[in-house]
Amino acid sequence: MSQTAETHATEPLVRPAGLRGVAADLSSDQRAFKNVSWGKAMMWIFLLSDTFVFGCFLLSYMTARMSTLVPWPNPSKVFALTLGGHEIPLILIAIMTFVLISSSGTMAMAVNFGYRRDRRKTAILMLLTAILGATFVGMQAFEWSKLIHEGVRPWGNPFGAAQFGSSFFMITGFHGTHVSIGVLFLIIIARKVWRGDFDTEKRGFFTSRKGHYEIVEITGLYWHFVDLVWVFIFAFFYLW
Repeated sequence: MSQTAETHATEPLVRPAGLRGVAADLSSDQRAFKNVSWGKAMMWIFLLSDTFVFGCFLLSYMTARMSTLVPWPNPSKVFALTLGGHEIPLILIAIMTFVLISSSGTMAMAVNFGYRRDRRKTAILMLLTAILGATFVGMQAFEWSKLIHEGVRPWGNPFGAAQFGSSFFMITGFHGTHVSIGVLFLIIIARKVWRGDFDTEKRGFFTSRKGHYEIVEITGLYWHFVDLVWVFIFAFFYLW
């Protein structure tokens, strides 16, 4: 069996040729994660598992909605706000979505300045992202209180199918918990960046190697995932 030789740095690597070589590459975690840190790899694994959880929730929501014989509540009416004597449908949801999507932009800029080792701008942008995330959670709490005041409960509601309340509170509550945890981590990491813990390699939780701001990127991965999930929730709950 012929073999081809590859060189990585100063150490020669030998792998089989052809399909066996492809199989060897795919089955070798040493090669697949050669340039990926454990922190980043574990975050990707966590996000993959969380994707299955949110996917199951949304599939359950679709099943409940399509199988019920009772009319499903009209989102334009349920989530409308009265401003200036006029009922505006989905205005709060639109603002919430804009705020959360904007936070993805500030988080991306924070990661960019983290690569440049600009402590001040990285910390400020992370704190701005945290403020936007907290604003989103605050508006979600207002939305919950409004619906509860109008009689929506996990076991029923005055707008239509009883499954609406349980699906809504479960999925949006689970997502809101993710956002709240993300806000907490953003504040913690921003504080460490501002103090220069990643430049002095100060010992502590979430402190990476000296001169490396990788934890900022890992936090960004989590935050972008939370924003992406909201896009699906927005489409399923508020536009369908």
